[in-house]
Amino acid sequence: LGGFPHYGIVKEDYMMLKGAIVGPKKRVITLRKSIVPVTSRAAEEKIKLKFIDTSSKFGHGRFQTAEEKSKFLGTLKRRA
Repeated sequence: LGGFPHYGIVKEDYMMLKGAIVGPKKRVITLRKSIVPVTSRAAEEKIKLKFIDTSSKFGHGRFQTAEEKSKFLGTLKRRA
């Protein structure tokens, strides 16, 4: 459940980027070290990650896992 809209489920390692990147959705991006050292306070701040939302961004997006969805929906006709 979940994945990225218009891309799908990513099974390999990935990196989330803040902001916008011009071009098509699946464009290859080269990451490199900055030439100018970053000295702003926002860049030096430690990231405190609390929650990663894995629900679908299409439809209602209620369920984080397949187990949670099957528990809520119960036995469906196709599984019977």
